[in-house]
Amino acid sequence: MSDEEAAARRRDVPMTRPTLFLTVGLPGTGKTTEARRIEAEKRALRLTKDEWMKALYGLENPSSAAAVIEGRLIGIGLRALALGIDVVVDFGLWGRDERSALRQAAADLGAAVEMRYFEVTPAEQRGRLDRRQAEEPHTTWQMSDEELTRWAASISIPTPGELDGSEPIDDPPAGFATWDDWRRHRWPPAIS
Repeated sequence: MSDEEAAARRRDVPMTRPTLFLTVGLPGTGKTTEARRIEAEKRALRLTKDEWMKALYGLENPSSAAAVIEGRLIGIGLRALALGIDVVVDFGLWGRDERSALRQAAADLGAAVEMRYFEVTPAEQRGRLDRRQAEEPHTTWQMSDEELTRWAASISIPTPGELDGSEPIDDPPAGFATWDDWRRHRWPPAIS
């Protein structure tokens, strides 16, 4: 095939922008179920931190390791986006800064972003977590009612504009010149 034929063939193949799917919510609200559905429907790369944490740390759940694993998975996800592959980040993403950093990284790569927020009542959440612990203890950790209450108070619920993408991405927090700088700080490359 000549270069001209190859170029013509590429022009005839519609190129679609890859999409970064962000699942946002507390434990037991349905994020991983949705991430699996997106993975199957869109043939997306699903990056679920808890699966890696359980495989590597078993019953432990060290926060210092969680940040590093998230960072490594984000790096893989951004590389996949650059290659034109849809990606699902299934971490919870409780902080607006986390979501803004990932929205900016996707925009820098020319990728679209779809954010999905999940919320259930505390009673439904407790019931789901108890069922998961009883049926699939190898996939989860024990979570107390006190932890769930504390986490519910700490999540930054996405705004409607953040969810539909109409709201501009915030500037990086003070002390960070770019979202890339903030992302490397939030998700370090190694446990220190």
